[in-house]
Amino acid sequence: MKVTYHGHSVVKIKTNGKTILIDPFITGNGTTDLKVEDVKVDAILLTHGHGDHVGDTVQLAKKNNALVVAPFELATYLGWQGVNTHPMHIGGAHQFDFGKVKLTQAFHGSGYVTEDKQIIYTGMPAGILFTAEGKTVYHAGDTGLFSDMKLIGERNNIDVAFLPIGDNFTMGPEDAALAAEWLRAKIVVPIHYNTFPAIAQDPQQFVALLPDGMGRILKPGESIELE
Repeated sequence: MKVTYHGHSVVKIKTNGKTILIDPFITGNGTTDLKVEDVKVDAILLTHGHGDHVGDTVQLAKKNNALVVAPFELATYLGWQGVNTHPMHIGGAHQFDFGKVKLTQAFHGSGYVTEDKQIIYTGMPAGILFTAEGKTVYHAGDTGLFSDMKLIGERNNIDVAFLPIGDNFTMGPEDAALAAEWLRAKIVVPIHYNTFPAIAQDPQQFVALLPDGMGRILKPGESIELE
């Protein structure tokens, strides 16, 4: 399994001959190395309905005939846009041909802002546990710290955890470091920082709060091979 970070909260997983994208915010993302026209994807996993996470989902899904997995209300809304979706909700898991997806809780908001200044409610925000080839990747989505992260860590053998550290809208570095302790992941990668002024952070300071060898800062385009 190859796991690649592409700026903000965009994560790509290649496994079993399939390519999966989590929260593909590309257009307008000054931290990503991706270009929409170059992206090939089999499935898209979404944590919640904010524009900096849904991003280019509709265009990518239609161009690639990709399945979109999302919380029920968000999946319903995207389905109305002509996208092939699979709805899920928090606590639920499903085995797909590309891997197993389970949604966890996340403490945040979830609404899609339209061009005519409407906010479409898109259900509860979520985190994602993705398991394939005997490896588990946890993408926390946008969330504050919550104590049930201890349960997630106790019940799952997490190889890589992607945790937001930007503060203001999500956990900051200190809370994310405690989340890392509770999750007990082998590798922890900071995400959701430095995209906008409000979430400016030094990832080195976050890594310094973690046990030696746990924190891994990935530049956009850098990968981790899980064997």
